[in-house]
Amino acid sequence: MGVSLKRAVSVVAISLSTIAAIAAAAEPARELQILLDQAQIIRLPGQVSTLIIGNPAVADGTLQSGGLLVVTGKSFGTTNVIALDQRGNVLSEHQVTVSAPKQETLTVWRGAKRETWSCAPRCEHSVMLGDNPDFFESAVGQVQSRNSFAAGQAIAPSK
Repeated sequence: MGVSLKRAVSVVAISLSTIAAIAAAAEPARELQILLDQAQIIRLPGQVSTLIIGNPAVADGTLQSGGLLVVTGKSFGTTNVIALDQRGNVLSEHQVTVSAPKQETLTVWRGAKRETWSCAPRCEHSVMLGDNPDFFESAVGQVQSRNSFAAGQAIAPSK
């Protein structure tokens, strides 16, 4: 009888450890909402060795000392960020959703073509993923020309 009791205890111990592992793995990821072209800071455990970003086209991350992670929204969508220690154990997981800013923007529809304007405090051209390509490229070209001019680089005259 002592042998069967010992076997039963070891079976229960294995079952409890299996259940604990499943529960830990099933723990939901923390959710993070980021605006496109904005950054947020996540505090991770200090022993992070590896950082995995599911889709770096949606969000990008830069790990700083002390476990600070700067996450920047790159494109609309949802991805995840997983932090591992040196042994490959998951320290934390975050679900990251990147969306468009809603405040101080104006969306203008010209038929099926969309334009986005930033209205803070005056409405000016903005660039937003999904805008009409002509509008988008014009706004980006103006920003690039202005930045080149500010950096002291010559700008080719427009024709």
